[in-house]
Amino acid sequence: MIDGLIFDKDGTLFDFRQSWGGWAARLLAEVEPDADRRAVLAQSIGFDAARMDFAADSPVIAATAPEIAEAMLPHLAPEAASSLVDRMNLLAAEAPTVEAVPLVPLFTALKARGLKIGLATNDTEIPARTHLRKHGVLELFDFVAGYDSGYGGKPAPGQLLAFAGQMGLDPSRIAMVGDSRHDMEAGRAAGMTCVAVLTGIALQDELAPHADLVLDHIGALPGWLDSLSGAALTA
Repeated sequence: MIDGLIFDKDGTLFDFRQSWGGWAARLLAEVEPDADRRAVLAQSIGFDAARMDFAADSPVIAATAPEIAEAMLPHLAPEAASSLVDRMNLLAAEAPTVEAVPLVPLFTALKARGLKIGLATNDTEIPARTHLRKHGVLELFDFVAGYDSGYGGKPAPGQLLAFAGQMGLDPSRIAMVGDSRHDMEAGRAAGMTCVAVLTGIALQDELAPHADLVLDHIGALPGWLDSLSGAALTA
């Protein structure tokens, strides 16, 4: 049985391409006015500005802001580099996040089941809370952690284990829900069920070897939970 769900944010709660393509384009335009150098900078983070899309290995998908900045720094002037992480985080809080599925009804229904709900993101905590608040679901989360919250970032399991500890839950009765291999590795290291969704950049073939199951999107979670309950009743 499952007593808790801990979610990744970008690519899981929010459609990755629609939410973060605009963020990347705005960031690149602000830090590099020259079009040719901006193209090199975009390539360094695996961003295709013409298609507003990301390469499968883009650090924007699952890395922290300092890790993304590290990929960009060799291609930036010192004056632009000095405030890069701060600017990234500010723009992240303003990113036009697009829900992967309607979030309020889904999380209201999940909470009605008595589940504890958490968020573990490699974004910083303040933008994460801003995004949840903007979409009306912050109060439905029992736990929110960014890479700067004191538990580390994924793929390490610190955020996930902090959620389990603070909620008083057995990790084996928690599902980690995410769209990247980092999410699945974190869930596996924490001893949790690993549920992958396909609203990020990674494809099913990439995620399936690392997940216990792959769903099209988080809207399929209630059906999966029902199937677990049915299996328990017939066992």
